[in-house]
Amino acid sequence: MKNIVILISGRGSNMQAIVRAARAEGWPCRIAAVISNRQDAEGLVFAADHGIATAVVPSKGVASREDFDAALRAEIDRFQPDLVVLAGFMRILTPAFVEHYAGRMLNIHPSLLPSFPGLATHRQALQAGVKVHGATVHFVTAELDHGPIVAQATVPVLPGDDEHALADRVLAQEHQLYPRAVRWFVEDRLAISNGVVHVASGQLAPA
Repeated sequence: MKNIVILISGRGSNMQAIVRAARAEGWPCRIAAVISNRQDAEGLVFAADHGIATAVVPSKGVASREDFDAALRAEIDRFQPDLVVLAGFMRILTPAFVEHYAGRMLNIHPSLLPSFPGLATHRQALQAGVKVHGATVHFVTAELDHGPIVAQATVPVLPGDDEHALADRVLAQEHQLYPRAVRWFVEDRLAISNGVVHVASGQLAPA
């Protein structure tokens, strides 16, 4: 049975979707801990209410990114994770931290990567005039928002859309996409070859 540690900075809506799916679908895994860099992260309350261990590694006031990442790594590793899931974790991680979890750390980004990495993705999409937008689950590498792509979900960009309307539709897709991708990892269905992720057939088919 695999151990999963989820990192959040706020309400952790994707974390909540993963926890609910894992329990409803009986995944062969344990959500071992939910860890935040913020004491006031709302998602910590949800995790505790669901019997999941929680921890806070404060990022504010830490001397350097390296010091923070070292403290975070030590806390994560207490739970012996097979997979680390970034779910709205608002920190740029150092290359050494990323390397430590190479091949076992996932992130979700609110755009169809490689388009629109970084912040304000919905504004970028609207300004670019794209007709299709979406979300991407990818393995984390040292280059921001550039790891091997596991899965993507799309939404149309509608006439009259603003950032909030588009973000809401993308987030609804994220809540389906991210649990699916995490389950694939748990079921050992993901393999990376030459930077491309392949999904083995199994109980769940790609949507």
